[in-house]
Amino acid sequence: MTLLSTLAKFFNVSGARRASTRSDCDTAGLAAADGEFSSAVTALGAKLASAEGPSRPGEFDRFTEIFRPQPAAEADVRRLYRLARQTTLGFEGYARKLARRYGHCPIVLERVLDGLFQLALADGVVSERETEYLQRVADALGVTPAVYRAVRARRLGLSDEDPYRVLEVDPAAPDDVVRAAWKKLLIETHPDRALARGLPRELVELAQVKAQAINAAFDRVMHERRGGFAAGAA
Repeated sequence: MTLLSTLAKFFNVSGARRASTRSDCDTAGLAAADGEFSSAVTALGAKLASAEGPSRPGEFDRFTEIFRPQPAAEADVRRLYRLARQTTLGFEGYARKLARRYGHCPIVLERVLDGLFQLALADGVVSERETEYLQRVADALGVTPAVYRAVRARRLGLSDEDPYRVLEVDPAAPDDVVRAAWKKLLIETHPDRALARGLPRELVELAQVKAQAINAAFDRVMHERRGGFAAGAA
């Protein structure tokens, strides 16, 4: 068995295929013998490590834990990984190739991104360079902002300024859940409520700021989703 045909089997895509549209993904022979898919993912993983800095002990082992190569192919995978790791140059080309081949089956692209996030987090910290790399990979893959945020939140949690954190809702929540959370928070923090309770002016002003932040977060989420960026939108 060649390296490319073996590589096509060691990425755990079978579950992704079942979770996707059968007419698109199953008939495409998703993981049958796609050496280009496999080599592209190997290169993306290696170049992510290059973006982080010098090679570290156990780095390749972590890669294989996440993407699980067949034992018989591991030596060839290691050589390909070592070659791709020499520079970060060209990583967007690999991601765009995956986007062209699997744009009809976005769960595959999402799982590639998720695996890369796991790889970046292997040392416990995702650096600024790694974050930039992952964002650019996501853009090249054609992953939507909502899906990127959901994957990032799954592995790293939401940042304080993230609109989904402001709304206290999961990034994958459907529109009606997001809308309900927005309304609930507005009711709780509305300045008129603070006035009615006779609270000091400073607290009324604070309620106004919070209400503005809640509205801004909701507007941002809905703007993304109206542009086709919804993950799990109703």
